[in-house]
Amino acid sequence: MKRALPVLVLSVAGLIPVWRYAPSDGAGTTSAAPSEASVAPSAPAAGATVVTGTTVDTDKGPVQVEVTFQEQRITAVRMLQQPDHPQTTAAVPHLIEETLEAQSAGIDTVSGATVTSDGYKQSLQAALDARGV
Repeated sequence: MKRALPVLVLSVAGLIPVWRYAPSDGAGTTSAAPSEASVAPSAPAAGATVVTGTTVDTDKGPVQVEVTFQEQRITAVRMLQQPDHPQTTAAVPHLIEETLEAQSAGIDTVSGATVTSDGYKQSLQAALDARGV
């Protein structure tokens, strides 16, 4: 019984670093999941035009999109800035998919990410206005 208490204390002390471990994303920071904004940009196709929307400051953080057009058609949307929030990370692919389908900023708000969705639509509309779409 005299050895049981020290063994228990040392076992718990040895597990604390395991409980506190957070994997690194390779850049010296920790990350729960990769975001759409962390994807490296690809070069636009020949004849494509890339337009950057305005930065929209939301309660969760700044939101800014970059839209690639082939003539008048939206061919890609990329987040340049987005809040570091799990709901935002989950919402971005849905927002981009809907934009590519609708070919406009008239898309649905993603439930649970209303603030980000509104900022996304404002930045997207600014890019569309700048392009004259």
